[in-house]
Amino acid sequence: MTLRIECADGANRDRAVAAALSAVRRGDLVLLPTESAYALATDAFSSRGVAALREVKGYDRRISLPVLVGARSTVAGVAARVSDDARLLMDAFWPGTLTLLVSAQPTLAWDLPGDAPLAVRMPVHPVALAVLSKSGPLVVTSANLPGLPPPTNVDDALLELDSSVALALDAGDLADADSLPSTVVDVTGEVPRVVRAGAVSLTALRGVCPAVVGDDDASGA
Repeated sequence: MTLRIECADGANRDRAVAAALSAVRRGDLVLLPTESAYALATDAFSSRGVAALREVKGYDRRISLPVLVGARSTVAGVAARVSDDARLLMDAFWPGTLTLLVSAQPTLAWDLPGDAPLAVRMPVHPVALAVLSKSGPLVVTSANLPGLPPPTNVDDALLELDSSVALALDAGDLADADSLPSTVVDVTGEVPRVVRAGAVSLTALRGVCPAVVGDDDASGA
């Protein structure tokens, strides 16, 4: 049975963080709030946890999984190399809706497909940040079964995944009709490149890192 802790108002924040820390250290799956939907999360260095996450989602090892971090300095633990351009972008837009594709650190306990980059982001949601500040990097994926939309409340997520989730951090309804997906920038090469337009515009990216290339009509603010 899933342990559920309500933490929308901050009253149970310390208890929620402590419970999440214990769960991910065991390799269990935690339901974690992000900016626009709930995510399944586990320790990025736990082969047991990552295997459980893959099983729930029906993913094999050919599918790369994104990582959330709670501090810019943490990226060095999951990335083989952090370029100067990547640091500029992190300093300007983290925490926030910018995802960076980096070359993965070989010490990660789970397999990546070939030379696939690793997607890394620092979220804005205060509950997620509080957990990440204690846990270190977490592997995440949307808390929905294939073919269904990402859940914006804990009830919907648990209807689909209850038996797989050890702990649910209930931060209330996360629905935001106006939210845009994160902008994704590949920083594995010599030149940063936008591979998905989103909430951070190309103009904003170039304002802090002129080297960024991408689609000039990238949307966002």
